[in-house]
Amino acid sequence: MDGSACLTGLNPEQRIAVSQVEGPLLILAGAGSGKTRVLTRRVAYMLTKGIDPWNILAVTFTNKAAEEMRNRVRELAGDAADRVMVSTFHSACVRFLRSDIESLGYKRNFTIYDTDDQSRLLKTLAKEANVDTKAYPIAKMRSSIDQAKTKMQNADQFAEVRRASIGDPMVRIYRAYESHLKIANAVDFNDLLNLTVQIFEEHPAVLARYQERFRYVMVDEYQDTNLAQYKLVKLLASGHRNPAVVGDDDQS
Repeated sequence: MDGSACLTGLNPEQRIAVSQVEGPLLILAGAGSGKTRVLTRRVAYMLTKGIDPWNILAVTFTNKAAEEMRNRVRELAGDAADRVMVSTFHSACVRFLRSDIESLGYKRNFTIYDTDDQSRLLKTLAKEANVDTKAYPIAKMRSSIDQAKTKMQNADQFAEVRRASIGDPMVRIYRAYESHLKIANAVDFNDLLNLTVQIFEEHPAVLARYQERFRYVMVDEYQDTNLAQYKLVKLLASGHRNPAVVGDDDQS
């Protein structure tokens, strides 16, 4: 199939977005304007132009959206779509970490803690630290840690931010939480992103390997990215400088 089929039915702006393969690209469009459709067509167009599917990374926010994107690319470009990495941020980072997390002192068979696992661990840590869970509910503890990790704050940085909160047990809890995860060879969902960024920043050879593989990086719903996701895209795309991001600036 030639690339013209990927342009059928698109308006002039969409055709430009789909066919501009090289160089950075920012696509701004409102809700219901076909942002994801453009990204899907763009992946298929690249495949028809002979770009190796192995060199394409397309990231979105839900497993459902990733599966739909993969199916649409397959309809346009055939089996080559199955070799494109279409994934959520978290799923992509799981794959990266299964390969390279040993550089941070973890084992590749690490466990991923969900919110229930986090809550059970925090309940145990609170009991060990004699923290009143009525005054500091487990859900609030979990939320505090999640918020800190979303800002990419480690325990020391978290302690600096909270130093004015007299009697606040969260610094001790956060340190104990992080210590337990490391000993248990476990990570939480925020760690999937943060540890991947840490590897890329601290191990240039690992980053260079992924940059060479993913020469084209595309992100859907870019306005929803957090700090770690932004850094991840920036690090990966800085190799060949071919990022394409699609977003709604009204929702940013």
